[in-house]
Amino acid sequence: MSLPQLCKRGLVYALLFFVLSSLVLVGVLRYLPAPTSAFMLHQHVDDLAEGRSYKGIDQRWVSHRRISPHAFSAVVASEDQLFYQHNGFDVDAIAKAFNQYLRGGKLRGASTISQQVAKNLFLSPAKNFGRKALEIWFTLLIEAVWDKQRILEMYLNIAEFGDHLFGIEAASRRYFGIPAQQLSPNQAALLAATLPNPILLKADQPSAYLHKRQSWILGQMRALGN
Repeated sequence: MSLPQLCKRGLVYALLFFVLSSLVLVGVLRYLPAPTSAFMLHQHVDDLAEGRSYKGIDQRWVSHRRISPHAFSAVVASEDQLFYQHNGFDVDAIAKAFNQYLRGGKLRGASTISQQVAKNLFLSPAKNFGRKALEIWFTLLIEAVWDKQRILEMYLNIAEFGDHLFGIEAASRRYFGIPAQQLSPNQAALLAATLPNPILLKADQPSAYLHKRQSWILGQMRALGN
């Protein structure tokens, strides 16, 4: 067998291995808590690269039954209001963001909660075509294998809420001294308001902008019937 044929066969085997392993991984995580995420691991890599002393990740997995319904409502209202209608991608939002970019505006994100789960759980924060392709692949898998409740449960358990702080349970206990199950609408909206940039937008030191965003989220929650 020639070298090109060997390379071609190797690529086919590698692709099959990737597809099968990702299917198994997503299938397992349909039922089991995620022990960590790509973004949590990347935090450790950043600490090491920048010579910072080791600092553990504060994250505690909780099932959806131990998360306040207000937390689910808040993240849907703030991050992805069509979450229950789409199949992983908000085509209209993507088109609007692209058209705005073509008109000279800033390229803004149009990621759904499902896409954010795929990115945070499996991929690096890097922005390139290859990573975007993988994000699409994992989003399709997640939407096919998990139900919407599981996607939200995973999102709230791995989302970043502060410096080395991940997941709604750890965030609720650090900022409010209560478990996630007891979050009020105001508290849930405040945490959701930090999600675009939880390092800059601090729930324990809310700025006027953060309070304004919290109020907007509460209004959207009411408009959505929550």
